[in-house]
Amino acid sequence: MRGMNTTLIQMTVLMLCGAGWRVLTPNRLSADQTRLVLTSVVYYFFLPVMVLDVLWQANIGWESLQLSALGSASVLLAFLLSWSIVKIFRFKNPQTGAVILSAAFPNVTYLGLPVLEQAFGSWARSVVIQIDLFAVAPLVFTIGIMAARHYGETAEPKPKSILGFLNAPPFWAAFLAVALNLNQVPIPVWLSGLLTTCASAVAPLMIFSLGLALSWRELHVRNLPFVLPIVVIKLLVMPGFAFWLATHLQLAGQIKAAAVMDLAMPSMVLGIVLCDRYKLDSGLYAMAVTVTTALSLVSLPLWYQVL
Repeated sequence: MRGMNTTLIQMTVLMLCGAGWRVLTPNRLSADQTRLVLTSVVYYFFLPVMVLDVLWQANIGWESLQLSALGSASVLLAFLLSWSIVKIFRFKNPQTGAVILSAAFPNVTYLGLPVLEQAFGSWARSVVIQIDLFAVAPLVFTIGIMAARHYGETAEPKPKSILGFLNAPPFWAAFLAVALNLNQVPIPVWLSGLLTTCASAVAPLMIFSLGLALSWRELHVRNLPFVLPIVVIKLLVMPGFAFWLATHLQLAGQIKAAAVMDLAMPSMVLGIVLCDRYKLDSGLYAMAVTVTTALSLVSLPLWYQVL
């Protein structure tokens, strides 16, 4: 428990540094400009490098299928539950899209990676990467974008194939890494060291970028009716279901704990980009990220103690 609290304190300080950048704007660089640069560098370079490093040497097999099933089922449950709520209360389309995205998709990589790595050790990287690339990310880039397009506005042409949604650097790195892994291609020592060095930059950049994304100006009382179901689904229902399902999937103790903790993370940051692109309620989404991230500093230690 002490280790988890220490980890969260470290993460909070780094997030606050990112939030401080939003206030101080050093060298006249706004938080949004800085976040765009950092997240682009991570998404197009450092994250694919880490994916290659982790999956090339990971134990890919039955456990990978278990993690994929756990992550996919948990996201789909949250997606359907949030969709049911917005239908019952008849939210308008911009709010509907924002609620579904923020309730269904957890921040498994940007926050999950550094938290789990510090709490469980470097082996937890493999759990995070497999849940992200084999479950959460494919659903974000398929049903997530489909929902954003449906409830938002866009002039973009639809992809000719559903595989077009997965045309992204982390997936390219994953396909290459899995091919090398399954064919038992040894990784050169010099390359292993280089990949590890580059991969170590991912966690601090992700946490700092998350701090840049937090905006207290977006906290409005009028958004509380939308945010409350998001908080319940994201921080209570989803990890509770993941805990139940992980037991039935017979995941091992430490693997089970890390996987459930990863799915207990707050709303993903990437959703802000989707809300902006498809003209959903970005303010509501930003508030959901801010509130769930703040409350996760309490919920995550509780889930860690339970697990």
